[in-house]
Amino acid sequence: MQQSKEERVHHVFEKIYGNYDKMNSVISFQQHIRWRKDTMKRMNVQKGSKALDVCCGTADWTIAMADAVGDKGEVIGLDFSKNMLKIGEQKVKDLKLNQVKLVHGNAMELPFPDNTFDYVTIGFGLRNVPDYLQVLKEMHRVVKPGGIAVCLETSQPTMLGFKQGYYFYFRFIMPMFGKIFAKSYKEYSWLQESARDFPGMKELAKMFENAGFDQVSYKPFTGGVAAVHIGKKEK
Repeated sequence: MQQSKEERVHHVFEKIYGNYDKMNSVISFQQHIRWRKDTMKRMNVQKGSKALDVCCGTADWTIAMADAVGDKGEVIGLDFSKNMLKIGEQKVKDLKLNQVKLVHGNAMELPFPDNTFDYVTIGFGLRNVPDYLQVLKEMHRVVKPGGIAVCLETSQPTMLGFKQGYYFYFRFIMPMFGKIFAKSYKEYSWLQESARDFPGMKELAKMFENAGFDQVSYKPFTGGVAAVHIGKKEK
């Protein structure tokens, strides 16, 4: 029986959760931390604000947002893998972050009222959902007028030479890393598939606009292997 994308992704993350943080660092050569820092600078998160981190995984970005909003703010991290959330919950507990709440839920149908958050983020999660546009529409729905939605994700490199190297790396090297470090060749092979099929920067910017966002901007990182997209909800 053919598994749906949702079922496959769920299986992958329920299985690799224990090695996820370590593997992120291995796969991106620690670059994902630098990309996130740059993104946070661009976002200029205000103290006391309310944020949602969609597909929060083990809650690293959720925690970075919690630092930014401070103890008067509020951050919710949402993910559909209970095993990933367990790791996140331990981190939040160790850091004593009372302003953070982690929720089990689906990005395709966010369990929050319209106009709830000042910031909505999704980091390396959009490529794993069944319908990119539906998730962006949901992010648009729950962000307040004047608020922003931010997507940090792998992209399609445009630099000559980079492109070929990137595809080779994702297709052959990354699943091998998965096998060596996390004993999960099959699961990491799925991650390269989801990255390969993900829209390029301009295409994703268009999707942001189709979801209702204004003033959409994006910035490539490391030759375009990743990119950040930011969209504002004007009203």
